[in-house]
Amino acid sequence: MDRRQHRRSGRTVVAVEILAITAGLAAGATGCSGRGAAAEGVNGAGGDPVAVLRQAAGALREAGSSKASTSMEMATGGTRVTIRGKGVYDYRRRLGQLTVVLPEDPAGTPEHRPITELLAPGALFMKNRGAGVPADKWVRVETASLSDGNLVTGGVTDPYAAAEVLRGTRTATYLGREEVGGIAVRHYRGTADLSRAAAAASADDREPLRAAAKGFATPAVPFDAYLDDLGRVRKLRQHFSFVNGREKTPVAVASTTLLYDFGAAADVRLPSPRDIYAGRIAESGAGSRTVH
Repeated sequence: MDRRQHRRSGRTVVAVEILAITAGLAAGATGCSGRGAAAEGVNGAGGDPVAVLRQAAGALREAGSSKASTSMEMATGGTRVTIRGKGVYDYRRRLGQLTVVLPEDPAGTPEHRPITELLAPGALFMKNRGAGVPADKWVRVETASLSDGNLVTGGVTDPYAAAEVLRGTRTATYLGREEVGGIAVRHYRGTADLSRAAAAASADDREPLRAAAKGFATPAVPFDAYLDDLGRVRKLRQHFSFVNGREKTPVAVASTTLLYDFGAAADVRLPSPRDIYAGRIAESGAGSRTVH
């Protein structure tokens, strides 16, 4: 590693560690408000908030596809960074493609090319991953092998997996009507349980969510969810924390998913086996790892 690499800011190190496929993750979660009982809350939401939220993933499947924007904010050691993603998602095929942009260096210069990520049942594919991977090759990661179930490792949260977490909603309050992107939405605040979500999830997400329930420090996930009148997620903000493997200090993560332009074309194609890198990649710490 040259001197320029040694001078990289702490915020960039954190960003790269989020993307490292071997990151040791353990999430914690703070408490949130209890179950809503006000008549306006239940009636305005069109039913019991917990039941409505548990059906949100199904509403996305009915929608078929959409465009998606994501952001993942991290705070550690007084430093805050944001990783952003943008692309499309096919909820019926469970395939998504996002372009992920890492934070700039202190001088405002990008330190890494945008990373292309393909989200598929049981797998995450990354291109322009760096760490010795050829530019024309993809890295493939089994999401069930990640201790966070790929809820934060890729620098984005899989939009459908984020909605699947809501299947584990334990408590929720309806907070009223708002707007997201000019669309009228219903705002809910609550806490989901990853173990319950895994039990209720589709077969594709069951194992990754089970891994997350075991890998995080607590299965509780506080959230704010904004659903349109068809019950589709328009905005979802979820809170996690994990232990930074380099410094053994807690890293707070807030993952936000925005979904819009439902019905948009989402022609996502997975790479062929010959385009997948089968060598060893450098990690953000010492050592390397073989990928498949």
